[in-house]
Amino acid sequence: MPAPSARPMEPTRHYPLFGGAFSATLPPGALDVSDLRPVPDNQEVFCHRVTDQSLVVELLELQAHVQGEEAARYHFEDVGGVQGARAMQVDSVQPLPLENLALRSFCQEAWVLSGKQQVAKENQQVAKDVTVHQALLRLPRYQTDLLLTFNDPPPDNRLSLGPENLSLPPWSLGDFEQLVTSLTLHDPNIFGPR
Repeated sequence: MPAPSARPMEPTRHYPLFGGAFSATLPPGALDVSDLRPVPDNQEVFCHRVTDQSLVVELLELQAHVQGEEAARYHFEDVGGVQGARAMQVDSVQPLPLENLALRSFCQEAWVLSGKQQVAKENQQVAKDVTVHQALLRLPRYQTDLLLTFNDPPPDNRLSLGPENLSLPPWSLGDFEQLVTSLTLHDPNIFGPR
């Protein structure tokens, strides 16, 4: 895997995901969490070097029993349940125009959801309202729902704002959109035999 860009303000383009089967543009300062701890094989997880923000790319089984925006809500609630969210609120669900996606030729439909989940970090009792942005790309040809999640918790007031951290601003919704729209499939064999 290539190291993240030496210039922290530059996004890392064509970053290989899932062993090179996919690639995408990562925002500045993204750390591959698999270098820090085990990550499930169906996930790629990245964290911000300074904030508690994270990005998750997941290959999930197609949930054919839910369609349209209900599929986006289903995955939002499923992720909230897995994370032990104490409360969940969907703020908006919008269709994502396929022409904006590098994956448009594989994708039948795409949705963007924004909401909040009240979750506590590991080993902590206090739950925080985390803003969650998700993009659901549905790939029925491969029996796959591709879920991209941007977890954007409130800023930590204890965060050190020394000169080394000021050079790396928090990620924005635009950074997430760039990840979603740049996601490219290179090797369909990742989905197994068809």
